[in-house]
Amino acid sequence: MMNLTKPEGFVKPEANCLASYILEMLTAIDVNKLKQSFEHLPKDPYLQGNYRFRRLSHFKVIDPSHSANEAARLIKLPHRRLFQSKQYNPLLGDVIREYDELDDKLIQLEDFQRLIWEFFQFCKLCSTSNEIGVHQIRTIATSEELGNPAPEGIHRDGVDVVGIFSVDRNGIGGGETHLYKHKDDQHPAFSKVLNPGEFLVFRDDQYFHYTSPVNTINTDQGTRDVFVLTCPGLFPPEEGQM
Repeated sequence: MMNLTKPEGFVKPEANCLASYILEMLTAIDVNKLKQSFEHLPKDPYLQGNYRFRRLSHFKVIDPSHSANEAARLIKLPHRRLFQSKQYNPLLGDVIREYDELDDKLIQLEDFQRLIWEFFQFCKLCSTSNEIGVHQIRTIATSEELGNPAPEGIHRDGVDVVGIFSVDRNGIGGGETHLYKHKDDQHPAFSKVLNPGEFLVFRDDQYFHYTSPVNTINTDQGTRDVFVLTCPGLFPPEEGQM
């Protein structure tokens, strides 16, 4: 396990769980320090095509407001696998998936740790879990192939809280994120291209979500880099929570 101390200067967001989605610009995070870590992500082996690359790690948050005798810190958990039922993921549901862990150099960055702490403030309001899954995802578009950030279509993840943090958009169009109150709604309740530094957080039981495909603009290859955070993580039934 890797213990990480809480970054200084953190400000608790003004929100409550009744605010079912929040969009904020995280100016305290320097996305330029995070970009390089996306350059060598392994290809997602569970999808056809060469458009999505991914890593995944899980963290436990120790919060003094819950554990008065302990200092605030993040704990990187041992390797965990990913699982969603077909109820939530019609494309890869009931498949136990395994991805490489996030790079240790990335995890040690204060800017990355700030992202987890920011997300946890919303988790405290809307979940009893202190475990967070962090998915690092690059979607690639080429002149011959669109990149599809959400090949499963409009969906829920089956967790309490979801966060999407945009790190970079390079040479692409599209990639618009939508939230729907109902899966069969023709018009989304929220629709926006997330620009670098923007963080969208929402209650998974309140919204279905989807991100449209990305295409290249004036280049042979374009990229969309995001972190997707969930509280709790998504584990195979026999593993449960640690």
